[in-house]
Amino acid sequence: MHVLDYEGYLLDLDGTVYRGNEVIPEAVTFINWLINERKKFMFVTNNSSKTPEQAVDKLNSMSIPAKQEHIFTSALMAAHHVQQVAGHRVSGFIIGSTGLKVALEEVGLIEQDVDPDVVIVGIDRTFTYKKLEKASLAIQKGAKLIATNGDKMIPTERGFVPGNGSIVAAIEAASGAQAEIVGKPNPRFIEQAVSLLRIPPNRTLMIGDNYDTDILAGIHANVATLHVDTGVTRNRDVQAKEVQPTHLIRSFTELF
Repeated sequence: MHVLDYEGYLLDLDGTVYRGNEVIPEAVTFINWLINERKKFMFVTNNSSKTPEQAVDKLNSMSIPAKQEHIFTSALMAAHHVQQVAGHRVSGFIIGSTGLKVALEEVGLIEQDVDPDVVIVGIDRTFTYKKLEKASLAIQKGAKLIATNGDKMIPTERGFVPGNGSIVAAIEAASGAQAEIVGKPNPRFIEQAVSLLRIPPNRTLMIGDNYDTDILAGIHANVATLHVDTGVTRNRDVQAKEVQPTHLIRSFTELF
C-alpha cells in the first residue's frame, strides 16, 4: 500500500513534526494534506511533560491545526495503565511534569512520596538527587517502578538533550529494579491509540523518527510503519536493522 493510501495515521512529535521549538516545515505540509483529505490522524508522543491542551497550544503556534482529540501521550497511557491494573485507589510518587501529574490525578491516583504503591517516572527537567533517593528507597520497600517511556535522548533545535530514559536508568541503577515502560515501544500504547482512532490496524500507519520506539512499537502492534530521517535514528542505521519498517523516506517532501 502507498503511504498516502492508509485511512488512519499515527504521528510521533519530537523529531518527526518538530525539533524542540523548531517546526519541520514539510511535516506541516503533510498534516495539512491529511486534514484536506479528511484522513483520521493522531499524534502519539512519548513526551509526558504536556497536557493535551498544552500540546495543542504548541502545535497551533506552529500553524498545525490540532485539537485535543488528536493528542495521545505516554502520560495518558500511564494513567490508563494505572486505572486498568489497580483494583483499589493507588498512591504514587510521581517524578514528572504537569502533563503526567494531571493525567494521574484525573484517574484518582493519590500523590505521596512516603511508602507509595508505585513510582511513576516521566521527563522531569527539575530532577534532583533527592528525588532519586526517594524513588530508590520507595522501590526497595516494594513500590513498583513504572516509566512513561525509555527515550534516552530528545532531538531539539540545539541538538540531542537527555530524555526520560536517562532518568529511568539512574533510578534503575539506584534501586536494582527494572521499570515497566508503558509508552513506545510497548505495543499496547499503539493498540490503545488505534482503538481511539477507530480505524482497523491494517489500515493504519505509524510514522516516526526513532526506530527503537516509534517503529518497533508499530511493528509489534502489527500496524504498518514509516520511518522518516529527521530525528533520532538515521536511515542508514535503520537499513541495517533485521526487521525493516514498511516504508522509509528522507522527509515528507518525497511523498508529494
